[in-house]
Amino acid sequence: MSTTATRTSPALRSRTVAIVAAWLATRLVMGAALLLAMRQSGLTPARALGNWDVQHYMLIATSGYADPKEMAFFPALPMVMRLLDAVGVPMAIGAAAVSQLASLVAAFAMERLGGLNAAIVWLLAPMAVFTTVGYTEALFCAVAFWAWVLARRGRWGWVAVLASVACLTRISGLFLVGGLGLLALFGGEPTVAGAEPAKRVGSWSQRLRNLAWLVVPLAVLAAFAVYLYTLSGHWDSWLSAQRAGWQREWTSPWDSLHNTLAATNEARWPTETTRAWIFRFEIVSMAIGCLTALGCLVRRAWAQAGYVAVQVFAFSIATWFMSVNRADLLWFPLFIGVGSWLGRRPHGATARTVRTAVVGVLIAAALLLMFWWARLFYLGHWAS
Repeated sequence: MSTTATRTSPALRSRTVAIVAAWLATRLVMGAALLLAMRQSGLTPARALGNWDVQHYMLIATSGYADPKEMAFFPALPMVMRLLDAVGVPMAIGAAAVSQLASLVAAFAMERLGGLNAAIVWLLAPMAVFTTVGYTEALFCAVAFWAWVLARRGRWGWVAVLASVACLTRISGLFLVGGLGLLALFGGEPTVAGAEPAKRVGSWSQRLRNLAWLVVPLAVLAAFAVYLYTLSGHWDSWLSAQRAGWQREWTSPWDSLHNTLAATNEARWPTETTRAWIFRFEIVSMAIGCLTALGCLVRRAWAQAGYVAVQVFAFSIATWFMSVNRADLLWFPLFIGVGSWLGRRPHGATARTVRTAVVGVLIAAALLLMFWWARLFYLGHWAS
């Protein structure tokens, strides 16, 4: 059966229903965490949804980059917030709704990349709270994942459009372009069971033409850098903002690990000991990133390996491991790998029963951790 036929069959409708059901279930879990946080703290919905970076994006939406520290953030989400505000929608609530919808769009792309299991595992990610609020993760994943899907289909003109949006959403757009460049040069990549097959390109002239499309998102990124230069007079304004606002300096990986280990000491955060747990998870996320890159190499998915590895390296040289937990959401090869593992069917009734029990426990643990993480964010505690 052809790919087109498979994608218009009852099987596709069944997968669509499963993805929507998983999306709704995870949103209900985080919605319950939101209601509990509001009840415990007396916060309004807009206030509970508007913590941490949401405030930065709203400030950019209203005042632009008047504060040099805000240059650490990219303009796509503030543009959306400004539009929402113009039509009378509160920015924190409107951006949360946009993120919710974008997460569903991203999940459908994940199904194309790695099959149904990969999409559901992505929705079950414990740090998924960042896809329910005015953060860039959901928007980036929606455009980046679909850019990768379209690259696998050979639709490089649309890849350039979506990658350009990604480059205006967060710095991860640069890494996406790098990964897509590798995909163009290698002429395709392996396909896991249940995913949409990738088109293979044998001609080097066609590979180079595909690669040339990526000049477009790089030009968009360069234009944003020039814009920041006109405001600040410095070419390193983004790095300067990271340094001023988040103490991020060029640091060796071992020193970054040492600094992060120090941050896992609860005594360092006497009034908010949960911060120590978040930094512990940052270390776990770095390890997951390394394993994901290695897994991609084993699968001979060279472009995916490069996409993840360069991000892991970037996180390892910035004072301490910070925001890596959120970056897990961007690493679609991670969920492709986990989804592929879940798709394996063990032999024997006992083995299948044990496997089902283990998967059930893992799902329950993921949902409990998701609830805990979401409640932390909604209460205004540090959540990565």
